[in-house]
Amino acid sequence: MDYKGGIYQAAGMKTNSSIDISQSMEDDLPTEGPLISQDAFGSAMKREFLKLPTAWTSGLQLFFHVAFVCLSVVVFVLCELLEERRAECTSLLRGVDSTTVVVLTKVALWVVSYMHQLYMEYHHTTAKRRGYLHFYQQTRVIIPLPLLMQTFGNLFVLLLLVLTAVLEGVKKQLSVYLLLGVLSLELLLSVIFLLSYIVKVVRFNTEKLGPDINQEDTFHTYLSSGGHAHTETGFRDGSGLEEVVEKQADLIEHLKQHNTVLSKRMLTLIAQQIRD
Repeated sequence: MDYKGGIYQAAGMKTNSSIDISQSMEDDLPTEGPLISQDAFGSAMKREFLKLPTAWTSGLQLFFHVAFVCLSVVVFVLCELLEERRAECTSLLRGVDSTTVVVLTKVALWVVSYMHQLYMEYHHTTAKRRGYLHFYQQTRVIIPLPLLMQTFGNLFVLLLLVLTAVLEGVKKQLSVYLLLGVLSLELLLSVIFLLSYIVKVVRFNTEKLGPDINQEDTFHTYLSSGGHAHTETGFRDGSGLEEVVEKQADLIEHLKQHNTVLSKRMLTLIAQQIRD
């Protein structure tokens, strides 16, 4: 009996101590002051919208690519296809072969495109950390495509340079025509991908929407994206599992950041209410 009585007494002491702690926490809250208004709390939670500066840089990259292809066509026509202008072109290029000039310029364009891709990835990662997960998922596939097209173009150009002697044996100037075709096709695909990316970024900057967590429709759309992967349990064959895991990790990270910001805002507003 004494043992049971000691247990009951200890349990009663724990219950009383928890009640005292909860009461002390309630006493510390500013219950006598005015409640935090919805407008003040909403304004405190709004973040300043930061536009992505990658639209105009993508337009500049597109301009460089178009200018490169146009100049390459002019150089090949004057220096390779028109024999009466070949001597003049050679003197203008100071004895350097026209194909070498085009290839070196193409390599320089690839380096610029690579640096621009890193620049875009940096800003899109920043937007992702700020809570724009849906926009990040929409553009993450488009970003590397222009550079990928240029990389494939470089491989085909290198292949044509290796097979120049063979192609010239089949037909005169065949390698030049094929090289112009590769450059034109590469430009066409890059223009499509860059314009699609620019449209998405301009629309994002124009709408100036808040993070996905503040947009109920967008947030639920992002949660439900991925089809049946969110409703089924266990492992399934397919490539959608990695995407689902990545989305869940992004959402968890953003919710943690959102809760941290929410807590700081609440403490700031409570401190302001106490001072007032």
